[in-house]
Amino acid sequence: MRRSLILAVAAGLAAACSTVYVATTASAAVACAPAWSAGAVYVKDNVASKGGNNYTAKWWTQGEDPAVTSGQWGVWINNGACGGVVSPSPSVSPSASASPSASVSPSVSPSVSPSTSTTPIPVGGLPKHALIGYLHASFANGSGYLRMADVPADWDIINLAFGEPTSATSGDIRFSLCPATECPGVETEAEFLAAIKAKRAAGKKVLLSIGGANGQVQLTTTAARDAFVRSVSAIIDKYGLDGVDIDFEGHSLSLNAGDTDFKNPTTPVIVNLISAVKSLKARYGAGFVLTMAPETFFVQLGYQYYGSGPWGGQDPRAGSYLPVIHALRDDITVLHVQDYNSGSIMGMDNQYHSMGGADFHIAMTDMLLAGFPVAGNAANVFPGLREDQIAFGAPSSVSAGNGYVAPAGVQQAVTCLVKGTNCGGYTLRSGTNPSFRGLMTWSINWDKFYGWEFRNSHEPFLNALG
Repeated sequence: MRRSLILAVAAGLAAACSTVYVATTASAAVACAPAWSAGAVYVKDNVASKGGNNYTAKWWTQGEDPAVTSGQWGVWINNGACGGVVSPSPSVSPSASASPSASVSPSVSPSVSPSTSTTPIPVGGLPKHALIGYLHASFANGSGYLRMADVPADWDIINLAFGEPTSATSGDIRFSLCPATECPGVETEAEFLAAIKAKRAAGKKVLLSIGGANGQVQLTTTAARDAFVRSVSAIIDKYGLDGVDIDFEGHSLSLNAGDTDFKNPTTPVIVNLISAVKSLKARYGAGFVLTMAPETFFVQLGYQYYGSGPWGGQDPRAGSYLPVIHALRDDITVLHVQDYNSGSIMGMDNQYHSMGGADFHIAMTDMLLAGFPVAGNAANVFPGLREDQIAFGAPSSVSAGNGYVAPAGVQQAVTCLVKGTNCGGYTLRSGTNPSFRGLMTWSINWDKFYGWEFRNSHEPFLNALG
């Protein structure tokens, strides 16, 4: 968002062949599924048995004993006692072509069954499928200024761009309306406050988006962390906001050497950000709305590389959002990765995917729904998030960012993710995702400039998904 292009990922990884057992749904006869194997790869809704019990995988897993990891936060669900045997139905994923520079490879199954979970999914006051957009509130550009009161009611989450720090390491976040000299037609602060109140009364969520391309935020110390919490709280209270959007870009998040486990980060800028957001959530309670808009470089690239990696030479920012997302997975309302301004990224089919079409949205979003091994380590898996927590970001127009996709392509991607149809050549690992949250765009202003193409195309489409 107001950003420069991130360079394409250069190196590829070889694909490996692995046996994966296709999901077998437990029946009333409670026959035992094929016995769990430490060497097999299981994906969401695959069923295996161990010790006289059937277990269902919640996400991609390998080597995690279901008898040990079936607690509330474990990878397996204990379905209870079983008897008898069901014949296994293995499928083997073919090897993809290897890059000459690759030395390790994640191994992921192309086979997955649709979700059969009946657990209610919390919606957090949002419609089942939401339209999310950024409003240029603190600056002007070629798209023109748009008053809060004039934002159409179709936008369910409005992210105010941007709250920025007084310096990169201060943690002191400031937000103010664009000055009238820069933004002709800007409303007064009183009008802005009244419009926010009206939006919230209508059920919309208004958030402070922190960062952006120009707002580098590096919480290197606990003092910066505490300043972040104080200053962000002050902005939330002043404007009567519902929460925050974390849009850290550039060099805001970078992993220190030796910080290789996303589940147990040690880098101060990572640890302090997690702590700060948890403090905000504790302050405002269950109604606090938290969204995130990382770029693919900081999330999906983690499938191949994480930080500087054990091989050296990689960018220490690679995958650096993963520990933040993982630590806050119970607090995140919507994660909407920016599927634009991105280089080619390898998906779980071990193929590179490039922005500009439905395929990129499908492959990148599937990773977040299904989960994936980090940096080729099958024993270190980033678990997928709930489908209601996931949306994807797309430019509203050709001027908004690189990677614009016409409405038909965006809707093809959503249809694939929600219904499992019209997926082109890609096979979903996550199964169908009927509660997929929706679409984010940069930006509401650019959408208005181009005659509301994004809003007019996608709001009725999302509503019709059911």
